[in-house]
Amino acid sequence: MDFDDQLRRYFATTDLTTVPPEALATGVEKMRVDFGMEKDRARRFALWTLLHMFGAAPDLDVAFEEAADRDAARDFMEMMERAAGE
Repeated sequence: MDFDDQLRRYFATTDLTTVPPEALATGVEKMRVDFGMEKDRARRFALWTLLHMFGAAPDLDVAFEEAADRDAARDFMEMMERAAGE
């Protein structure tokens, strides 16, 4: 999954500063629906990371059956926290 492709898919642009709040909420909701329907683990994880960045990711125990996926998600969250602190 390419990040820019996903932004275009859900928000019709790669420049999120141009997306009105209503369209942002709609795009996030579409992402949540796609996440719920996705069966491929890698695509599911990629969608979860996007949802996390928008503050809309489901809890890890709900999102991932595999412990390895939950661990990877925790690693991602820690990495994002460190990046925000710099």
